[in-house]
Amino acid sequence: MSQDALTSFSPFRIEPSNTEGLGKRARPSRTGRRDFLRAAVALSAGAVLLPPGTGRATKPVDSAALRAQRLAWAGVRLRLGQDTLFLDPLSDPTVWGAALKDPLVPLDVRDGGRFVLVTHRHPDHFDRVAVRQALGDSGTLVCAPDMAAAASASGFRVRSAPLYEPLLLNDFTATAVPAVDGYGDPQVSWIVSGGGRRIIHCGDTLWHGSWWHIGRQFGPFDAAFLPINGARFGWRKPVSDVHAVLTPEQAVAAAVVLGAKLLVPIHYGLAASEDYQEVPDAEALLLAAARTRKVNVELARPGEWLTWRART
Repeated sequence: MSQDALTSFSPFRIEPSNTEGLGKRARPSRTGRRDFLRAAVALSAGAVLLPPGTGRATKPVDSAALRAQRLAWAGVRLRLGQDTLFLDPLSDPTVWGAALKDPLVPLDVRDGGRFVLVTHRHPDHFDRVAVRQALGDSGTLVCAPDMAAAASASGFRVRSAPLYEPLLLNDFTATAVPAVDGYGDPQVSWIVSGGGRRIIHCGDTLWHGSWWHIGRQFGPFDAAFLPINGARFGWRKPVSDVHAVLTPEQAVAAAVVLGAKLLVPIHYGLAASEDYQEVPDAEALLLAAARTRKVNVELARPGEWLTWRART
């Protein structure tokens, strides 16, 4: 979270989701009862049928497996077949300036569907420069209803995602689940599945009581991307001196409760300043806590693709 996070957004009209076609009942075809039931389940779960290029259900890519690449700060890129989905991408060097030691990974995208999911409105997670690069002219930004107006006002094609309502984004399925922000602003975590794998991305949330519910309803996860820097900030007065982001030990506890097969740390490595203090040696503390609780960790550096195996 940076100083710009204190800026309030003016209200704008939220562009309604395109619900064309929901009133028409699909008739079973000769493709078989299984395909019909799968379509019925998708509709009952809240899937919205959109025009081409904005998140349609397509024929699964049988040979595709979900791939994941760590980006700078809290960013993650997912690849499935020809489609690309970004979570909290960051490419604007002015957001953190010289304080951020991570290299800014290029957000190049090949042909295929493009999607960006953002956890909350703070500029180190909703970086408009990065979102424009990632989406190009045809991609879709997916966010919680609380920030849909601001995102739409920035010129993006927006799809709103209420909590617990799964959305079909081509062969990805994305679901927003609860998170808690250090400023008290709205924030969500994202569950994304596809290609036989399921991950959860937790922005810069702090510890909260919904971990157990998320774990029971959606776990286990092949990977959990969890913040670990335990940041304390001094921008809000009076200063609380309380961790506003998961600490390394709390991230390990969250991985245990979520049933994560692999913990991938994100959101750490910022140079200390008077108003933003990270837990010292966060990576070492994480590994020590993970060994104690037998949690597998993969330390993916910005630009590296996950191996989906413990690599400490």
